[in-house]
Amino acid sequence: MQVIRLQALSDNYIFLLHDRQQNIAAVVDPAEAEPVLKQLAALKADLVAIFNTHHHHDHVGGNQELMRHFPNLTVYGGAEDEGRIPGQQVFLHEGDRVQFGNRTATVFFIPGHTRAHIAYYFPPVTSGDAGELFCGDTLFAGGCGRLFEGTPTQMVSSLGKLRSLPDHTRVWCAHEYTLKNLQFALSVDSENLELQRRYEEVKNYRSRQQATVPSLLGVEKLTNPFLRWEQPSLQLVTKSNDSVQTFARLRGMKDRF
Repeated sequence: MQVIRLQALSDNYIFLLHDRQQNIAAVVDPAEAEPVLKQLAALKADLVAIFNTHHHHDHVGGNQELMRHFPNLTVYGGAEDEGRIPGQQVFLHEGDRVQFGNRTATVFFIPGHTRAHIAYYFPPVTSGDAGELFCGDTLFAGGCGRLFEGTPTQMVSSLGKLRSLPDHTRVWCAHEYTLKNLQFALSVDSENLELQRRYEEVKNYRSRQQATVPSLLGVEKLTNPFLRWEQPSLQLVTKSNDSVQTFARLRGMKDRF
């Protein structure tokens, strides 16, 4: 399964999954249809599925046009998003599995950014491969999504599920927010040497207009403050030794950053 990153809108990423053997494709969170259609034409591939993580327009904006071009495709989304995702046909719960080509993804229910958010995790085929995590706007490279419909308790639980995946998991988040996220991270975790190194690397990437997505989950665990709510240094900054309160205060600080 090849993952092709497509740019959309101002800072969105769309992910096209391509099964070369069957020459079929699926798309994760099509913000708009045009870049997807262009890539499908280049591949001469048939689009068989849309995997939506949540209902926000910059994740589902291309659904209807893609359905017009490929009327036999299947639209997947979270069960709690019923009525909010255009064309949704499959309503997924925690632990459900979805098939694409010869790969199977496990569904995680990860509310917080929205009340219905889900993620898709394709485990590695062999022990030496990377798993693929499509997490929408819940976990970002260096950050996490705003809490629009959920609570800090829900978000800590959701991020905890993602944090439990193997370090070599590739994190395909839906926005290029990494540089700003790491600037905030340094403001609350300035002594973190891994974070300092990562910031310089990302700053170099972005100066050349290169993408910072995907990231590796192992890197996130070492440098992303929103996965590090148990760290004494961050609890000192937030003046709390409670995990949820530490996370909530960090998120509030980021909202004002």
